[in-house]
Amino acid sequence: MQTRRYIQLDVFAPRPGAGNPLAVVYDAGDIDDAAMQAFAAWTNLSETVFFLPPTAAQADYRIRIFTPRMELPFAGHPSVGAAWAALDAGLARERDGRLVQECAAGLLPVRIDRDGDDVQPSVRSPQARVREDVAAPAWLVADTVWGAARGALAPALWNNGPDWWLLELADEAAVRGLRPDLTAIAGLPGSGKLAVFARGESDSDLVVRAFAPAVGIAEDPATGSVNASIAALLHRHGRLPGRGRRYIANQGREIGRDARLALEVDDEDGVWVGGRVHAVIRGTVDW
Repeated sequence: MQTRRYIQLDVFAPRPGAGNPLAVVYDAGDIDDAAMQAFAAWTNLSETVFFLPPTAAQADYRIRIFTPRMELPFAGHPSVGAAWAALDAGLARERDGRLVQECAAGLLPVRIDRDGDDVQPSVRSPQARVREDVAAPAWLVADTVWGAARGALAPALWNNGPDWWLLELADEAAVRGLRPDLTAIAGLPGSGKLAVFARGESDSDLVVRAFAPAVGIAEDPATGSVNASIAALLHRHGRLPGRGRRYIANQGREIGRDARLALEVDDEDGVWVGGRVHAVIRGTVDW
């Protein structure tokens, strides 16, 4: 049995314990799909990434991303965490503050911002698009959802790798106090996942909660992919919060986290999502 390097990170975390945990397995080129899926289920974390040799000449590293139930083509917090992990392990070295990540969604640009010893990666999300081929159920387009008033934007299914239903609520209190029906969410067509959001009224520009019971995650502490889709939605409607094209989203407070995600829409309308990363566990794994 081969012993491999292993770390566990906290991503989008202003401090350890305040973000979304990520399992990272290095030297995984000879692990088969079933073993990767089994290990991701065993960690019981929302995602696990495995490092493999790149197949594209432009790529600095390659990863595969697994939830406890399935592989994902792209996810934000694993991508941000993987960039940090690649630098930390010496697998890659940025050039002019840039890296290229290879994953199932393709080749994704990564930007590295440094402040002393603090390394903050941001990944450019795959282009988000609204899926107009799937209709929202009646309960999702009602004036109130589980007693919470909806915002001005109509609910829609968006995709930037994973599919997420996006639902704007009237205000921060509606998001914070929402008591969702996970069975109803799991039955949402095309996804089984729902993110709710509203403008922040206290210490962040946007507040977000994300529920993914269809993939075994009741509520996710911090979700880069869904925040990138929300940014694309808000940009389309000229409603980006914050200053200019940058803002801070807060997620996970309701489940004991307080994640901070930095969103930016660039001049080509691409969405970057980033945040701070902390290594919490370092060791080895036998699998």
